[in-house]
Amino acid sequence: MIPAIRISQLSKRFGAVCALDGVDLDIAPGEFFGLLGPNGAGKTTLISAIAGLVRPDGGRIEVLGHDVVADYRGARRLLGVVPQELVFDPFFSVRESLEFQSGYFGIRDNGRWIDEILENLDLSAKAGTNMRALSGGMKRRVLVAQALVHRPPVIVLDEPTAGVDVELRQGLWQFVRRLNREGHTIVLTTHYLEEAESLCGRIGMLKAGRIVALDTTANLLRRFSGHTLRLRLAPGAELPAALRPRLVAGAEGECAFALQGCEEIEPVLGALREAGCGVDDVEVGKPDLEEVFMRVMNSRAVK
Repeated sequence: MIPAIRISQLSKRFGAVCALDGVDLDIAPGEFFGLLGPNGAGKTTLISAIAGLVRPDGGRIEVLGHDVVADYRGARRLLGVVPQELVFDPFFSVRESLEFQSGYFGIRDNGRWIDEILENLDLSAKAGTNMRALSGGMKRRVLVAQALVHRPPVIVLDEPTAGVDVELRQGLWQFVRRLNREGHTIVLTTHYLEEAESLCGRIGMLKAGRIVALDTTANLLRRFSGHTLRLRLAPGAELPAALRPRLVAGAEGECAFALQGCEEIEPVLGALREAGCGVDDVEVGKPDLEEVFMRVMNSRAVK
């Protein structure tokens, strides 16, 4: 099977700054893939290279078998990109912008699909509004619509919900999930890690231009995260010495223990009972992607 996106030994420098350092990555057709990393990790440079907007110094990128340099037109036709920056034409209405975008890809009579996109992105009421009159959140919706107007099989979303209200965010993800179910490949970058955790089946993490973690979301949570048992001790209670080595955080009568699984909760509580240590409150935290992200970014190990 031809990958939706294949990246081989990709490198890019901007003067003394190494933005991408030998990135290797295959994304399968139909995947919902998350690309995460801190600011300056190289995410936007990588997306710009996939879109053909940045010429890499070395390596190769293919979109469904089409080289983005040697066959730019073929690769670009298969790709829809939502940029992080708010870039728009100030002279046209929302509908006109989408009609012109259709024309760029040689698509005529695209009105029904444009209507469907406008409805799903809650833009129907703004179809005749000039782009300059839209709020930042509305402009971002139009960028999403422009990326979808030619029905690309591969869709890249670079921070698509930045500055967007909660209601639209939910509507957008419902629409994108539907596209993914219909076979579209989705690549998402976001700083909202809870979005990546709930949406993405597989995640790659970039750090200093290199892939430092790459696995399914479930496996990453299993490898790098775990349950956390948080306790608030009764006034005057002192934590037993036997439990202190397992303590990962604690201050003013509150303490937290890292657990590999729920079966480890009872031994901790049992040790507290045997020591006569009273507990006023108990909370069990589930593994989350934020914890995984922090551990990976703070680790020197690669993958």
